Amino acid sequence: MQHSIDVAGQHIGSANRPFIIAEVSGNHNGSLERALEIVDAVASSGAQAVKLQTYTADTITIDSDRPEFRISEDHPLWGGSNLYQLYTEAHTPWDWHAPLFERARQHGLVPFSSPFDATAVDLLESLDAPLYKIASLEIGDLPLLRRVAQTGKPVILSNGAASLSDIDTAVRTIRGEGNDQIVVLACTSSYPASPSESNLRTIPVLRDAFGVQVGLSDHTMGIGAAIAAVALGATVVEKHVTLRRADGGVDSDFSLEPHELAALVAESGTAWEALGSPAITPTVSEGESQRLRRSLYVVKPVRAGDVVTPENVRSIRPAGGLAPAQYETVMGRAFRVDCEAGTPLTWELV
Repeated sequence: MQHSIDVAGQHIGSANRPFIIAEVSGNHNGSLERALEIVDAVASSGAQAVKLQTYTADTITIDSDRPEFRISEDHPLWGGSNLYQLYTEAHTPWDWHAPLFERARQHGLVPFSSPFDATAVDLLESLDAPLYKIASLEIGDLPLLRRVAQTGKPVILSNGAASLSDIDTAVRTIRGEGNDQIVVLACTSSYPASPSESNLRTIPVLRDAFGVQVGLSDHTMGIGAAIAAVALGATVVEKHVTLRRADGGVDSDFSLEPHELAALVAESGTAWEALGSPAITPTVSEGESQRLRRSLYVVKPVRAGDVVTPENVRSIRPAGGLAPAQYETVMGRAFRVDCEAGTPLTWELV
């Protein structure tokens, strides 16, 4: 059974509005000032959290130009790129983390990051990061998972490019360190991702299979997939965000602009509110509609002894008379008393 998770005063769980994470990634375009502006924009959107990525080119790969260290030529965004050069361009310098965390906290945001090795965890611990995210391609790095789990902080796992067995091993590894504060995010690890490959129906499957909070790390364009995920039980949604896609950058093509992030916050909240409960019964606000439902009424003046006919009794709005289902039963009976038009038909009258 999944339990709610508390993070720096925020709550992750089905009883709360979706926890919206804005991922900065490489959208700072090499500028600390731009990164700080993104944090400001995230705060204005109403999202609860802002996330960084903590690595350097040397902690995530090596400087090699062998074919294995190049992204496939047919990749839509980074085709042919050398990994070391790409990560050099995209990384967030470690000395930026403190000012970015501070700015986020000034706004009441939850700042955190994806560490890619133990030294990154050490840095984030020095900043009192309240939770951690394991990126999709690191889900099999069990030493990293153990190090993160040992902090006692909640752990978010993305499952992009992972099998069910990979997820099971990762969850067991984290729980093996006594940490059961786990969120698993459905994720399609392609950039941008196609909605047709999002497979959002896996969200409730992951929740029930592992007894964890679930969500979506979404690389599709727009916010449609993210809203749909909430309807399927997602309690966390992560989207990349930039100031302006037109400014370019390694992740800009599939990132939201601030006004779109604000729309995601608003509409995911609406989707969550609309879930309600599975009880099929009139709501409190439907009282007036219930009063206006159809019922049987006398529609022409009648005298005692007159026969009930389709001309003098009809099913009309509002309620107050016998249910329309009694229509055939009352037809042909005699009125006991005189009635004027507009009188609700009751058993006492016939």
